[in-house]
Amino acid sequence: MAGYKILIVEDEEAIRSLIQLYLENRKFIVYPVVDGKEALCIVQNKKPDLILLDIEMPQMDGFEVCQKIRKIMNVPIIFISSRRGVTDKVKSFEIGGDDYITKPFDFVELEARINANIRRYSATKKIEQNNILRFNQLEIHLESFECYINGEQIQLSTREMEILIILAKNPNHVWSAESLYDRIWGFESAGDVQTIKVHISNLRKKLNNHLPSLDYIETVRGFGYKFIC
Repeated sequence: MAGYKILIVEDEEAIRSLIQLYLENRKFIVYPVVDGKEALCIVQNKKPDLILLDIEMPQMDGFEVCQKIRKIMNVPIIFISSRRGVTDKVKSFEIGGDDYITKPFDFVELEARINANIRRYSATKKIEQNNILRFNQLEIHLESFECYINGEQIQLSTREMEILIILAKNPNHVWSAESLYDRIWGFESAGDVQTIKVHISNLRKKLNNHLPSLDYIETVRGFGYKFIC
């Protein structure tokens, strides 16, 4: 997938240089940086198509960088880390990461993951033409904040609509209740994440009342929720 812009955020020079060399040989445009501050600058000025993000870095770790990036733009983020524990992998997905690959890794596999994530995000962008998300009988109008099934408007609350838009803009991405809560209410809010579960339950009922044969929101046991398209 030549010509796509890849941001590498990795403080280890040897690893950063090897990834850069491989991707440039594969005709990607590469922006290598050593820390989160530089990464945020590139995100704002260059608008990369994908980000490779290390976790253990000085000043800001990869988790914090990911959270800040998600406030700026919607871009695929692949965590690259030597941490193999389930806790770190789960956290990376909860805060908005799209993929996770452990060091040491095979460059062919890394490229395959890069291409797969870019393809998925490119498909999502095509769906968003005219500020309308379309999934078979379901239409989500982003500007008017309205939802339709088979042309009939579904009455959703503001929070239900916000949840639906987040899920629908990231099909097949698993969101925990906590990450959805943080995205909508903000990281500083002291509310109860159980609120999210109630909203999702109500949202499902309203969608299923009009389209019982298809469940757009799937529960991923032990992790959270994802939108199926």
